[in-house]
Amino acid sequence: MRATTKLRQLLKSGKSLFIPGCYNALTARILEQVGFPAVYMTGYGTSLSLLGMPDAGFATMTEMHLNARYIANAVSVPVIADSDNGYGNAITVMRTVREYIQTGVAAIHLEDQVIPKRCGHLAGRRVIPLEEAVGKYRAADKVRKETDPDFVIIARTDARGAQDGSLDEAIRRANAYLEAGADLAFVEGPTSVDEVRRVCREVKGPIFYNQSGASPCFSLAEMQELGIAIAISPTATFRATMQAVYDLAVAMRDKGPLAEVEFSERFSKHPLGDVHTFAGFDKVREWEEAFLPPEELEKYKDSIGHQPGR
Repeated sequence: MRATTKLRQLLKSGKSLFIPGCYNALTARILEQVGFPAVYMTGYGTSLSLLGMPDAGFATMTEMHLNARYIANAVSVPVIADSDNGYGNAITVMRTVREYIQTGVAAIHLEDQVIPKRCGHLAGRRVIPLEEAVGKYRAADKVRKETDPDFVIIARTDARGAQDGSLDEAIRRANAYLEAGADLAFVEGPTSVDEVRRVCREVKGPIFYNQSGASPCFSLAEMQELGIAIAISPTATFRATMQAVYDLAVAMRDKGPLAEVEFSERFSKHPLGDVHTFAGFDKVREWEEAFLPPEELEKYKDSIGHQPGR
């Protein structure tokens, strides 16, 4: 079953989905192994991990959709990917959607910010005129229908947090984008529970919600009660990585090589401590036994190192 169809089925279940963010194929595989039914590719995490730069329009479409391809091909669960503002006007968006469909992701969210864009929870955002934005979603819908009708388009508006922006304008835009062909509406940056309730009540379609930054967080039961279809937590994974790497680096600076020995001993007891098995070397051996001549397996005899299981 295609990833797009899987995501459509998850949405039809009527249950609120909570999906953490990943920033590369490794973190996506970890989230899948833990048991999440889908994963989200964060644009902030992609920019910071690939470029070491902030989410301020520095990552190109090529870099973003290449990361999306790596992630989608590393997991079997649907991937929802950040596609920023489509990297141009409505005509450019047509290529953007086609390229993202080809990566294997199940959905993208497309925002109405100007170029260059910036993270949705930072000051200084600006949005394009409504008519121009509607044209971009209409163009995205056209390509989706021609290429993969199950592909999910999420329309994100940053009007609430833009300069002189308002929740009224954000809701107006969200409804216009749904009418233009988007499947879910994503109002970025509501600042209170009351604002989220208004979004869920007044937007005429399924709600995609980012519970980070200035926006309140909800339990799964609260999301269900509000009527949120999908909620994401984009940055927790890469912040956890930053903390872990920083703490280990400090220990190695202060203790030298012994810090790595101590870390390795602790990590060996972790559920992911068998790194070679998690990486897939057992699967490689299965493939070798299935598809290579028997003599190719002689390389494992009297060889030092990890021996994949049989």
